[in-house]
Amino acid sequence: MLNRMHRDQVEPSQLPFWRTVLRSSRLRCPRCGEGKLFDGWFAMRPACDRCGLDFRQEPGFYLGSIYFNYGLTALVVTITYFTLYFATSLSGQVLLVGLTVFIVFFPLWFFRYARSLWLGFDQYWDPDGIPPLPPGEGRGEGGLPTRPA
Repeated sequence: MLNRMHRDQVEPSQLPFWRTVLRSSRLRCPRCGEGKLFDGWFAMRPACDRCGLDFRQEPGFYLGSIYFNYGLTALVVTITYFTLYFATSLSGQVLLVGLTVFIVFFPLWFFRYARSLWLGFDQYWDPDGIPPLPPGEGRGEGGLPTRPA
């Protein structure tokens, strides 16, 4: 019988949806939940150090993460504007200036989370089908899995 950690790593498509969201919100690998996705603020790692999942997708793949970033930004700004406009004595101009600052900086901060969510949802709905490698086995340069010739 598989232990709990190994069972969670066998079939990505069988993982509960909320576990995928949690792993993404922690900026961790959507398959194993342990490897880090980013080296810096904007630099993604090429692959998971733990399970070898390749984070490098086809060109334009991460363009879809804009949906998460733009959608959440627009939702927060809209709700905040109307809530503060009708519930406080702040003028529309003051709210507009404050929320404009938010619109500039929030997407920069949320960039990593949007990419992580996009990769996590891709792995949830369309897993790569390659089971994770045991720790320390079959690793090549940059943590990428090595395949027999």
